[in-house]
Amino acid sequence: MEKILVSACLLGSPVRYNGSDRLVDHPLMALWREQGRIVQLCPEVAAGFPTPRPPAEIEPGLMADDVLVDKARIFDQTGADVTSPFRLGAEIALETALSQGCRFALLTDGSPSCGTSFVYSGHFDGVAREGAGVVAALLSQNGITVFSENQIGQLAEALDNPS
Repeated sequence: MEKILVSACLLGSPVRYNGSDRLVDHPLMALWREQGRIVQLCPEVAAGFPTPRPPAEIEPGLMADDVLVDKARIFDQTGADVTSPFRLGAEIALETALSQGCRFALLTDGSPSCGTSFVYSGHFDGVAREGAGVVAALLSQNGITVFSENQIGQLAEALDNPS
């Protein structure tokens, strides 16, 4: 049975930077949980971040791939460089996904960790830009297909059509 690495906040855990969750109330999530397919993880909490914590963004104009090769940083809103724990969270997510046999991940879009299609500008101005977070990028680089919480249908199709 295919397992899915899922952002803990999407399952109702209050682990987001502001102490909230981003619960996805979808029948497929309930079914996958019942089937034992879901592997729950918050990479940021796993890396030691507290909840709540200051919001963080990848520096302007650069991408998660740059962060993973030490050519970009992630800063929180106070100006602190939080690159190392974000990279650690990505490594923990990859290790967890591989050890649990996850070929797929369902991640929280917009996050500097889990963003799959967009992250924020790096200016803390609420402006989204195309790009991925460091977890999504590292998982993708290692053959794990990532989906956002808005792509549950596509994830279901991928589960039904193993390649």
